[in-house]
Amino acid sequence: MQKISDILKKFDSDEDKYISFEFQKYGYELAKELGDLKNKSLYIKLAKTNSRGFLETARNFVKDAYQVKSRPRLFMWKLAQLKEEAKLKKSK
Repeated sequence: MQKISDILKKFDSDEDKYISFEFQKYGYELAKELGDLKNKSLYIKLAKTNSRGFLETARNFVKDAYQVKSRPRLFMWKLAQLKEEAKLKKSK
């Protein structure tokens, strides 16, 4: 978890002029990191609707992966797996 002052220090008013909320910035940075800027709206929606813990775990999984063909695909697979595990734990 980051302090709001740290986030504001990184804020670039020219690049981020259309970003109003923190989840938008997080989703954009996630899309940039995965190399999937054409689908940045998907990552913004994921940042808005999903737990940040799930997103960070999936992001770190992709970062640690070796010789990945498709980083976005691996990210989505891991995110779905994490959600399913949480669903199973909740039902028990």
